[in-house]
Amino acid sequence: MERTLIIIKPDAVQRGLIGKIITRFERRGLRIAGMKLIHIEKSLAQRHYAIHEGKPFYEPLIEYITSSPVVVMVLEGNDAIDIVRRTMGATNPAEATPGTIRADFGLEIGRNLVHGSDGPDTAKSEVSLFFDEDEILSYDRNNDPWIFE
Repeated sequence: MERTLIIIKPDAVQRGLIGKIITRFERRGLRIAGMKLIHIEKSLAQRHYAIHEGKPFYEPLIEYITSSPVVVMVLEGNDAIDIVRRTMGATNPAEATPGTIRADFGLEIGRNLVHGSDGPDTAKSEVSLFFDEDEILSYDRNNDPWIFE
């Protein structure tokens, strides 16, 4: 069972889209293993986005992600990373496929509503930034046999 980190970003929180976004992932069959509403501190944002340090959009990105509460989640399921990324859509909402979160709710790349880990190593690292191991639950749902082979 693969795990990945999701951040429902400040624009989605402010627009009241938390429930709609969570529903998209749950309808795909992904299981929520951890979830909390937090205000990301600047130092945590800098660690999370360290790969972008020095790029022109780095400072505005840090300001944006720390500007309002976010929802952070650990989702799990078979091929969870790929399923999440396909459900989110392209980074630029203008290029995202209709039916994805970003295409249906977003307009601009700088306000693209959600973050999802881009690979297994990144997911493991990102999950550990936002969650202690005891905050992540693994459990069976009654409908899991109808979702997972």
